[in-house]
Amino acid sequence: MFNSLSERLGQTLKQITGQAKLTEDNIKSSLREVRMALLEADVALPVVKAFIDAVKTRAVGQEVSQALNPGQQFLKIVQSELVHVMGEQNEALDLKTQPPAVILMAGLQGAGKTTTTAKLSRFLSEREKKKVMVVSADVYRPAAIKQLETLAGEVGALFHPSDVAQKPEAIVKGAIDAARKQAVDVLIVDTAGRLAVDEAMMAEIQTLHKAVNPIETLFVVDAMTGQDAANTAKAFSDALPLTGVVLSKADGDSRGGAALSVRHITGKPIKFMGMGEKVDALEPFYPDRIASRILDMGDVLSLIEEVERKVDKQKAEKLASKLKKGKGFDLEDFREQLAQMNNMGGLSGMMDKLPGMGQLGQAAAQMQGAEKQFSQMGAIIDSMTPLERRFPDKINGSRKRRIAMGSGTQIQDVNRLLKQHKQMAKMMKKVGKKGGMQKMMRGMGGMMGGPGGGMPPGGGLPPGMGGGGKFPF
Repeated sequence: MFNSLSERLGQTLKQITGQAKLTEDNIKSSLREVRMALLEADVALPVVKAFIDAVKTRAVGQEVSQALNPGQQFLKIVQSELVHVMGEQNEALDLKTQPPAVILMAGLQGAGKTTTTAKLSRFLSEREKKKVMVVSADVYRPAAIKQLETLAGEVGALFHPSDVAQKPEAIVKGAIDAARKQAVDVLIVDTAGRLAVDEAMMAEIQTLHKAVNPIETLFVVDAMTGQDAANTAKAFSDALPLTGVVLSKADGDSRGGAALSVRHITGKPIKFMGMGEKVDALEPFYPDRIASRILDMGDVLSLIEEVERKVDKQKAEKLASKLKKGKGFDLEDFREQLAQMNNMGGLSGMMDKLPGMGQLGQAAAQMQGAEKQFSQMGAIIDSMTPLERRFPDKINGSRKRRIAMGSGTQIQDVNRLLKQHKQMAKMMKKVGKKGGMQKMMRGMGGMMGGPGGGMPPGGGLPPGMGGGGKFPF
């Protein structure tokens, strides 16, 4: 996410942060580069102009001239203005009303409304502990109704049936009655989309909005459409009293134009962004964290929250207890660690939130290779018997051949996995000892180049994945 913008801004700001003194000339040169970076990221022109003017006003003033480190102060100003452009802070959903609180989802066809409806249901039930019902008012696409029913079952939300022969207003009013009877907290309404903004579509959704009077009206927009996303959002905002925007497919948006343009153009807050195809891939939008990601300062807060939410604490405690008792780290445990990492969005999903990782240009290709290797490791372990997973030393030549055939890999791949498991088992043995965790973390700090040192490209990847094997997985 934001890869191209992050890389371009990083190069520009690196030049100016090294300056002992900022002058009108070097600020002017840097701002020109920042302007070009934003335009290439498909940020809307009015947003670029307002952003550059704001940074320039602050950069040539007392704020920078009196700073101990003018270059770093300039970087701080850029970050602060990025946060301002995107809306200062996260704005949560307002659900303070007599249940059910109705949320109306609007947007163009193909923007991801139905999937986002399911993701939002999952978010509200898991994190807000709400009882959620969903209903489809898309009477033009029977497949959309069926898709929502399937997704509702997947996320554990109640589904109110609807039919293409019904009127959208009748469908939603029936859903509200059903939600009241079943003590539902939140009703999410998925509406019909069109391939483009047209009068008939706007008139229909305006009528539906008036009939339902939802407490939240969210506009779902494809982040990959760049500044077009902001323009479409503006058209909907003029027609409907939107309360917020959801950026879908933000994980595929390497430019960042939509995230930087929508708030300024519409005046409506971005409340969520979709970060993948899975039903749990919906994140609240925090402008300060996104600004840090864009400037390659990382987003450690979001990473910590994700770990707390997605890592199975019971399994982690079970493994810790096992290690403390001096029991070995077997391949079942190794497989579980790979599964936990995959649940976190894989290696690239985690690294994306760590400071300084955007500067490792060649590491991106290596990271993709590492992801494939992790997938291969899982297939190899799945091809083993329970006995082989518990006692890897029993895996002889004939067993290796059978495992390789079963997983569609080569014997050398099986050998590599066993070697990497041995390395990790040694590290885990240290963790089990008194003071072992501190020793291991100190060792890993050294591998990372010490405090603030940054990981050298390829240095943190396992052998055979483009790295020196400094980490066992």
